[in-house]
Amino acid sequence: MVESEHDAALEDTDRLHGRSALVDNVKAAVALAGAVRSTLGPRGLDKMLVEEGGSVTVTNDGVTVLQTAKVEHPTARLLISTSSSQDRAARDGTTTTVILTAEMLQNALELVRSGVHPSIIMNGYQIALEEALAEMEHMARAPQSEAERRAVVETSLAGKIDSSLTAHLTGLALEAADALAGEEGDADLERLRVKRLMVRDGTARESEIVHGMVLAKSRMDMATPANSDGGRIAIVDGDLENAKLELEASIEVTSTGALRSFHERARERLQEQVELLKSLDVDLLVVRDGVAEEAATMLTNAGITAYRRFEREDLERLARITGSTMVRDARRIKKEDVGTYSSRSEQTFSGVKHTRIDGSEGGAMTVLIRGTSPAVREEAQRAFDDALGVAHRLSGDSQLLPGGGASQIHLARHLRAFAPSQSGREQLAIEAYAAALEIVPRTLAENSGLDPIDAILTLSAAQVADSENGPWIGLDVMSGEKTRMDEAGIIDPLFVVRHALSGATEAANSVLRIDDVLWAKQDAQTPDWQSEMDQD
Repeated sequence: MVESEHDAALEDTDRLHGRSALVDNVKAAVALAGAVRSTLGPRGLDKMLVEEGGSVTVTNDGVTVLQTAKVEHPTARLLISTSSSQDRAARDGTTTTVILTAEMLQNALELVRSGVHPSIIMNGYQIALEEALAEMEHMARAPQSEAERRAVVETSLAGKIDSSLTAHLTGLALEAADALAGEEGDADLERLRVKRLMVRDGTARESEIVHGMVLAKSRMDMATPANSDGGRIAIVDGDLENAKLELEASIEVTSTGALRSFHERARERLQEQVELLKSLDVDLLVVRDGVAEEAATMLTNAGITAYRRFEREDLERLARITGSTMVRDARRIKKEDVGTYSSRSEQTFSGVKHTRIDGSEGGAMTVLIRGTSPAVREEAQRAFDDALGVAHRLSGDSQLLPGGGASQIHLARHLRAFAPSQSGREQLAIEAYAAALEIVPRTLAENSGLDPIDAILTLSAAQVADSENGPWIGLDVMSGEKTRMDEAGIIDPLFVVRHALSGATEAANSVLRIDDVLWAKQDAQTPDWQSEMDQD
């Protein structure tokens, strides 16, 4: 047989084409979903992640498992990227997104084997998504009490940590979210405005919110006061040192008088900056970079307490709570750039001196994450991040949906009834999409030791039997009963379910769109410069 031109052009490339490519991609997606599937729900199991250096992380957080795992397959990396996107956008639903994507791909593969073209499946999936999103809007409702708002955050932490710590971190997250309510900023505002500080002292249940900045810093000069009841603060996004030559150069000094004059001028420049700060009644100076030793003495003599070497994010938070404006050059600071703080104190955590600065402007805070071991503190921080992310987003999008698989069961029934409205083979794709949604209640039942088939059938029957509250009847995996999710306190935010469904559909369609997988062979090659030398 004569080799085709296409095959000859790809002779140095490994290739998977057509259905073989789809089968390979689906296997990768299913394998990845299997790695996190058992973590779903309040009775999900933990994963122990062992890194190359031997460090161990025990977590129930799906996105942490996926981001830590070493994955080579491009389709698996696509699912990890989808999970990370879900985490950034909603802070919850990462495991749900991955297992939904894998189930959609498995069902799509069965349709392809039956002769349905991937393009038709993608179109059907998109139709099903739009119908599901519209139906979710009809199902959703606003929270009817503060208890329901709290239940939403607690549901996002279900299974990740023990119940007593869940209640404590939920309270902290709601407190922080309320403090940020009405603040302008993007979806990541809570990460920018809330500083996380790990503290070895105490247990995780003693973690607390401080409505101020707590920084692992102590004042430069111990002769200055450690505490203050308030005053005026200036923040310099630079240094308070003499300028240095950018280029390698040397200065030839012909007399000791010239050298003395050179140092005097440098000292005068520092003194001018200190006098300017003093004239503005500044008594607290925070500098991002260094402060010259000479300047430190001048500041102390002027009654100014100085701190140095800060992270820029900490400076931005400090400026927020004190109403200060960061300036690059202390010589150009103006009266309107100076802010006010209400108190300053120094205290010791875990043998390290910390400074707490409070301001009256609000808009930033510190959470002290305590715990008896690094693993406990890290897991508590991950849980707090998820809780705060959900609580903060709930302030802007408060619509709620039932948890416990209730939403997915209702949407599956709705899509099966909707499918006959389509005249083509898209009907099959919509039914496959509906079947994929049932993976959520099925997995919840499996992880709780319940029979998944019985759980789905009885849950669907219970929803049909209750015409008024049917969509809100779900599976309480702790008791094994089918009950109203709002009464059981198992509630999901609409934005989590919506983004998870949209992300999973987009990821599944992206994989279905792949017809060829090409791997270029990378053999050892002679460097170009070596070839040129051989020719010479």
